[in-house]
Amino acid sequence: MIAERIKAVQPSATLRISALAKELAKEKDVVDMSVGEPDFVTPDYIMDAAIKAMKEGKVFYTPTKGIPELLDAIAEKLNKENGIDVKADNIIVTPGAKYAIFLAMMVLIENGDEVILLDPSWVSYEACILMAGGKVRWVSHEEGFEDAPIEENITSKTKMIVVNTPSNPLGVVYPKEFLKKVRDLAIDKNLIVLSDEIYEKIIFEGKHVSLASMDGMFERTITINGFSKTYSMTGWRLGYAAAPEWIIKEMNKMQSHSTSHPTSFVQYAGIAALKGDKSFIEKMVGEFKRRRDTIVKKLEELNINFAPPKGAFYVFMDVGMDGMKFSEEFLQKEYVAVTPGSAFGLAFNNWVRVSYATSMENIKKFLERLERFYKSNG
Repeated sequence: MIAERIKAVQPSATLRISALAKELAKEKDVVDMSVGEPDFVTPDYIMDAAIKAMKEGKVFYTPTKGIPELLDAIAEKLNKENGIDVKADNIIVTPGAKYAIFLAMMVLIENGDEVILLDPSWVSYEACILMAGGKVRWVSHEEGFEDAPIEENITSKTKMIVVNTPSNPLGVVYPKEFLKKVRDLAIDKNLIVLSDEIYEKIIFEGKHVSLASMDGMFERTITINGFSKTYSMTGWRLGYAAAPEWIIKEMNKMQSHSTSHPTSFVQYAGIAALKGDKSFIEKMVGEFKRRRDTIVKKLEELNINFAPPKGAFYVFMDVGMDGMKFSEEFLQKEYVAVTPGSAFGLAFNNWVRVSYATSMENIKKFLERLERFYKSNG
């Protein structure tokens, strides 16, 4: 009796590791390097804005697209910081960026449509595509992880390309040359691009470029972003999408019949985040870079291959054996949880993702245990 569109979605490969980690944590000192969320507390001025809104009685229904003040603040941000010429009519605010992705897939992808995902990619893209009735066409990255043969994989059924920069799980910041190739293909083949830019502020090397800011791309790009990573607001569930008005209208229609709108007072916190002091972000990124550098130095000493982690807070590394087997054994023997590469696609089963959104103390434990694990396994 279960709908076929749900049957097509497989449970995350991380569930098994997560369950084992939680069970072991009852008795052992488990270091969790699998969680993809900043370990910083949301800044006070953002929390104060939410409390103020609640005390002022702003706890009732809002417009389904989001309150006008937040739509205007997002439009201003995208114009000034991303070079995307948008107005409030081009924006919808959603309960998290993930839901914005889900809405976009549901209103644009039809049965049999193909969507190109760069392998490896965040697993929820695939789930959203499958639930919308589409098919995933995985395109494996080339050496260096900053390019992929997309053009060779476009068919008559291709409708969309998904790009996530900086990338989860790779930590790669795609160079402008690659994004130009995506633009040219999208225009030549009349494709839509979903550009997930949720990690845009967490960059150590390189420069973030929004695809929608490129010539001819606004009318065919859905820009996804939110507050979870930049402002350490994962649990607040506040994201948004910017796109041509005809797409936003359909996304709004679906949101009005599902979640209605994001939480009222959280939207006021979003305004405060966009308009408030940004020094918190610089400090957070500086700390992430310090952690990244510590991990990279040790991996180089151990001769472990990894993707160039220029942004986000992940290191994707080659463990030289099946990633799921490695994850299970590393957890059982050294009490460290990492995410197997099989959770992110097809081509990198011998890799794992390590999140350094955790304390330096935990990172040092992870590196000590990683070295011991390799020595004990020859």
